[in-house]
Amino acid sequence: MLLNDRTAVITGAASGIGLALAQRCLAEGMSVVMADIEEPVLSAESARLRAEGGEVTAVVCDVSVNADVEALRDAALEAYGAVHLLANNAGVAAGRPAWKTKPAEWDWVIGVDLLGVAYGCSAFAPLMVEQGEGHIVNVASEAGLTASPALGAYHAAKYGVVGLSEALRMELDGTGVGVSCVCPNLVDTRVFESTRNAPAALGYRPPQPVDVAVAEQLMGAAAMAPADAAAQILYAVRDDTFWVITHPVTQRRLERRNADVAARRNPKFSM
Repeated sequence: MLLNDRTAVITGAASGIGLALAQRCLAEGMSVVMADIEEPVLSAESARLRAEGGEVTAVVCDVSVNADVEALRDAALEAYGAVHLLANNAGVAAGRPAWKTKPAEWDWVIGVDLLGVAYGCSAFAPLMVEQGEGHIVNVASEAGLTASPALGAYHAAKYGVVGLSEALRMELDGTGVGVSCVCPNLVDTRVFESTRNAPAALGYRPPQPVDVAVAEQLMGAAAMAPADAAAQILYAVRDDTFWVITHPVTQRRLERRNADVAARRNPKFSM
């Protein structure tokens, strides 16, 4: 897909992969609609990119609310008349065993990580099909391909994103609209601090910053720079590639998991 003079809509665009993707899209000559729930950070980053010459529109959006996603679509159309690239990137994580996760926590994680993607697809895919051109990027995770303890809700959401994306790719075949599913391992973002955006009713304490070196040890993988992840994503968009698997370790873990499924072995965590 051509990128120059096209429009991208990116959720979770105020930080991490979303911000890096916004910067990369601008460098490719695109107009960018940046959506995020963190209004102060969104305002600052979008203003910085505009000051650097980027064509940027900022929209405060809670992707777990369908009306917000539809308003994001309408704002993008009002600003630029069309949308050619949608990146459903917004995501949150909360570490807790599945059987200890409270209903309100399930609502939050599933609402942002899975329903936010579903609402984005429902709002933007019809526009792209009608114009006969477009690409949808759904950011899942290695956690959507292989499981580990203490992240039950996150795995449920990300496995859902992978399945949704596979189905969507099949459904849109022949329409001119492509789909990519991004399954990164560790990227140097603030995902481990995402409870900062949790509903107040959940009662989370302000999260402490997580040292990337500690995260690398826990995850068994080197942290990738968000800009490198963004580069892989746009390569996939240009090449109409579905799978974006950023880390070689993910491929190995996936092969081991699939072998376990084929042999009907009980799930067992392994680095």
